[in-house]
Amino acid sequence: MATALVLFASELLFELPWYLFLLILPVSFITFVLSLVIGYFLAEPLRLLLKKVRAYRAGAQVSFEPDGRLLEADELSDAMGELVNKVESQQADLSRENRRQNEFVSDVAHELRTPLTAIRGNAEMLQDPDLPDSMRVKFSGIIVSEAERLSRLVNDLLTLQRIENEEAHAGELARVDLREIAQNVVDTLHPILEEREANVQIVGEAPDVLGNADRLQEALTNLVENASRFIEPGGHIVIELSGLHGNSVIQVKDDGTGFGDIDPSLLFDRFYRADTSRARNTGGTGLGLAIVKSIIEAHDGTVEAVNLPEGGANFIIAIPSIG
Repeated sequence: MATALVLFASELLFELPWYLFLLILPVSFITFVLSLVIGYFLAEPLRLLLKKVRAYRAGAQVSFEPDGRLLEADELSDAMGELVNKVESQQADLSRENRRQNEFVSDVAHELRTPLTAIRGNAEMLQDPDLPDSMRVKFSGIIVSEAERLSRLVNDLLTLQRIENEEAHAGELARVDLREIAQNVVDTLHPILEEREANVQIVGEAPDVLGNADRLQEALTNLVENASRFIEPGGHIVIELSGLHGNSVIQVKDDGTGFGDIDPSLLFDRFYRADTSRARNTGGTGLGLAIVKSIIEAHDGTVEAVNLPEGGANFIIAIPSIG
């Protein structure tokens, strides 16, 4: 059948007048040339995209913006652009995480060095058989004190790690009464506050929030305990509750010396101390405010600090209200 069709076509061509061949040949040539030109321009966006991909793989900065010449090439450019942006975002996150971990390890090593050095030095002094009993008691007390500080530091490190490894709002969520949280904090800290002669007052009301009550109590406990360490005996701490622009606000105000002329955001960095020697003398590990920040941010909230005009510090927590 196919052979018959070929023979029929051949006979038909031979029967055409000679002048029709003169017309068919130029038209065929022009059609062939046009197909080559069209094919070239259709393939050019794809060749350009391939060139960009190779350049990107070689480490060059490449933009995969569509040029509008070929729909399929534009769709591929969009897909490549999204893929590149995702990869670069993941690389940036990984780089930040690695840098954060390196800084964290360095900070921890620095913080551990001081108490370990003190413990070793005082233990070596205790080895002296001629050491007076009074000095033996003194050096033993220093060892116990530094060991307790190491214990607090390790506990705070574990707490911070546990919080940061949890996803946002980890744990069981429930409606939280912030007034009840504040009262629980004051009751829990009562022995410490009484020892430091701190006068604590809770004022105002705030709308409920959706969150983890234990975590929020931990954050507020850190703020109140921190304030109690930096006021004079007989000083005052006010826990003020309010609602503002859809947020539940908790302010912890004290009439201490404040934190001086520094960037308030630094206070929430790990191991940052506005006054290193004073913080160590009062038992601070430099992690309390970092823990507060992690907890509040896990509740989609914010925390900031300001110096009060009349003296003292004010730490402000804002968490979305649920009405």
